Amino acid sequence: MSAKTQHNNILLAILGLIIVVVTVGLIGFFTLGKTDDIIQGEVEVSEYRVSCKLPSRLVEMRVKEGDYVHVGDTLAILEMPEINAQQKVAEATEGATEALSSLAEAGARKEQIQSAYQLMQQAMAAEEIARKSYTRMQNLYDEGVMSAQKRDEAFAAFKAAEAQVQVMKSQYELAKSGAREQEKAVARKNAQAAKSAVDVVKSVLREMVQVSNVEGEVSSIYPKVGELVGMGSPIMSISVMSDIWGTFNIREDQLKGMKVGDTFTAYSPAFSKDVKMKVYYIKDEGSYAVWKATKSNGQYDLKTFEVKARFVNKFDGLRPGMSLIVKK
Repeated sequence: MSAKTQHNNILLAILGLIIVVVTVGLIGFFTLGKTDDIIQGEVEVSEYRVSCKLPSRLVEMRVKEGDYVHVGDTLAILEMPEINAQQKVAEATEGATEALSSLAEAGARKEQIQSAYQLMQQAMAAEEIARKSYTRMQNLYDEGVMSAQKRDEAFAAFKAAEAQVQVMKSQYELAKSGAREQEKAVARKNAQAAKSAVDVVKSVLREMVQVSNVEGEVSSIYPKVGELVGMGSPIMSISVMSDIWGTFNIREDQLKGMKVGDTFTAYSPAFSKDVKMKVYYIKDEGSYAVWKATKSNGQYDLKTFEVKARFVNKFDGLRPGMSLIVKK
């Protein structure tokens, strides 16, 4: 083989290598360089939290996590012995004030005056018991073995009993002296106030039985049976499955003019199908550091926006937390 032939073969080999490299580069540029931007979101639902107005103890749980509940279903039973006692006191006071109101309307007799006196004595005895209870609670609180809440409850009961003594004394004096029109009006108002107090206690007692105000699925239960539940502390969360949407965090250069009311297609991996969605909420995520309009190297910062969209056609099986994929 001549030297010229060898030289030509080498040139052909180099040329072939260059062609292969260029071909691979072009293939890579037109394929790998054209990957779609992926935006991932997830399914979310409204959460309804069940809580109690007053501190109480959980004595029975009627549902468990995963149960589907309807409006009016009983969820949990709570207990607060102090409220039961206050109900009895309020009902007794209501009965006494109504009787005294009737007494003022009819005019006092000897027996009625005696009855008013006995009611006053009962109120005074109750006030003495409440005062002693409060004194004991205060001493225990000073020693550090009693909570401030229990001390305050005893103080409130003592003050209520003290006020009740004044009411009963006034009613007794009213019975002795005979009622005028103004005094009859006072007696009627006292009876109305006592009835309102009973209504307030009954309203609080209704809180001891927690019922569902929404329809949905019990997603979380927080306390265990027997535990104390603080005032306003959540007992459970209910996922309102009828109020469902998708949330996406989208960089502003990927929004492409998206606005409220626009529709787009997302892919649901859980069901291996495309779903149509309609935007109803767009808001920037905010900045957690000092935001600069431009960078020194000519680039610029990009904010992220939270976009919420509802399903145009909802279907069974959607669960909170499921992924939603959008390809830009």
